[in-house]
Amino acid sequence: MAASSPRNALEQHPFVVRLLQHVALGAADIKRLEDIIHGELLIHKRRDLIADGYEYRKLCFVRDGYAVRYKLLRNGKRQILNVILPGDIVGLPGSFYERAVYAVTAISDLHMQVCSLDDFVQLAYERPQYGLALAWIAVQEATTYAEHVIDVGRRAPIERLAHFLLELHARLRAIGLAEKTYFTLPFSQEVIADVLGLSVPHLNRMMQRLRAEKLIATSDRVVEFLDSSALQALAQYQPLAPVPIPSPVRPI
Repeated sequence: MAASSPRNALEQHPFVVRLLQHVALGAADIKRLEDIIHGELLIHKRRDLIADGYEYRKLCFVRDGYAVRYKLLRNGKRQILNVILPGDIVGLPGSFYERAVYAVTAISDLHMQVCSLDDFVQLAYERPQYGLALAWIAVQEATTYAEHVIDVGRRAPIERLAHFLLELHARLRAIGLAEKTYFTLPFSQEVIADVLGLSVPHLNRMMQRLRAEKLIATSDRVVEFLDSSALQALAQYQPLAPVPIPSPVRPI
């Protein structure tokens, strides 16, 4: 793990891009966020950032790289709860409990800007739009977890895979890392299988079915949607469209 100074400006940071989808932030607001960032972390591939059961009191805003949030069971099996993309927050929800309830490990080299949870809370008292935006982001995370519960509990394997590909594409596109009908898959088949509760051979068969039914095409790690409407119908996928944060009511 290595630390360095924060970037001079955060305007193009994927986390700020996400914030700006919910709230208006001026240059002074972004400068205050920069003020509380005390460094940049580099977590190398296959290294744990958060250990299940240990105290963690930081919020890390992912600039580059990918990770997974997971639970390791006593029998050695791993259930991935969610994948972590640029713009996501490491430390949500772990920093909000006395001890982290899930582990986080890097899938690639991971670059993140870091602040303490206490500093972010103080920033939210000073500039409430940060607290509101965090609440909106947490709601989106909760919705994603709920869909993953439905995936593992009730959706057929091919429906799980279709839903995951659509969800991943939407999340990447929101931060400018996917095109309208295609994206580069940043995760291995082993990771995707652990997200969906499938074996790797079963996952391969489901990918072959989606290709055979001409719903997707793949080349190397690029996934292209050939019939997005049919894919959404198969997965019962509903794109997330959060309501905007209401503007403050100002006295006349």
